[in-house]
Amino acid sequence: MIVVAGEALIDLVPKAGGDALAPLLPARGGGPYNTAVALGRLGADVAFCSRISTDAFGASLVERLHREKVSTALLQRGPEPTSLAVTSIGTDGSASYHFYVDGCADRLFEMPTQLPDTVRALSVGTCSLVLEPGASAYEQLMRREAARGTFVVLDPNVRAGLIPDADAYRARFLGWLPHVSLLKLSEEDADWLGYDVEGWLAAGPAAVVVTRGADGLTVFVRGAGEAWGGEHSVPGVPVDVVDTIGAGDTVTAALLHALSARGPLTPEAMAALDGDGWREVLGLAARAAALSCSRAGAEPPYAHELVDRPGPLSSPGRSS
Repeated sequence: MIVVAGEALIDLVPKAGGDALAPLLPARGGGPYNTAVALGRLGADVAFCSRISTDAFGASLVERLHREKVSTALLQRGPEPTSLAVTSIGTDGSASYHFYVDGCADRLFEMPTQLPDTVRALSVGTCSLVLEPGASAYEQLMRREAARGTFVVLDPNVRAGLIPDADAYRARFLGWLPHVSLLKLSEEDADWLGYDVEGWLAAGPAAVVVTRGADGLTVFVRGAGEAWGGEHSVPGVPVDVVDTIGAGDTVTAALLHALSARGPLTPEAMAALDGDGWREVLGLAARAAALSCSRAGAEPPYAHELVDRPGPLSSPGRSS
């Protein structure tokens, strides 16, 4: 089982083709939530770990998890309101967000006493590692599961507007890396964090995947021990972009799904993966993200949509 831990929220997205005062349409979202849905659509055994409101928005979020075959056994529920993200779509389809999160359900998340013994991987990131007091609970969960030998994926998915002290967050990010097996982030996030791939690899992760929008994806790999394992890339192929909402979350899900399909999810398995293997993994992730970008909102592809689609695809704009 793969557990995705983090926030679920409602995106308020402008109606397609509208101006700045166009009606805002509610859509279910949140980076970790999107990742869990994407894994469910790919056929993975996945559970979502979060605190979700009992309000109408929360009920809709849970209903979709059930529909996408994502386990809700690890969900916490509460009467607090659902977080909201007001979305702006750029001319290139890129998305930016303004969040309304004070007093919302996810911020009161409490670390579960234990996860099932069947858990193979834990995926964390985005707002849930920023907003206290929940952020500390998610961080404790990450540290505890890493100590148990669980494969940990981190996608920081930086939302700078939510981070009151950038330097403190960057230091905290570095403190997470010894507990991380795979770090995935966009090129924009890497730039904001200081873009130190070799330093990040030396701190703990066995691999760092950087998404580059139209330019594709690159993985930087730590070899056996402290050795440098090199880098591998797939090129980008343009796609007609509707928006990039959820594209990076789809990448995270596709990476986890593709790596788990190749065998045990371990740092050692990633270090042993050769260039051809990595390009297959990255190619699947890029194709999945491109399909997501061709649709409005966070709508990741199903497994059957990725069958017999030759060549990697990616899309213009931010894909985080």
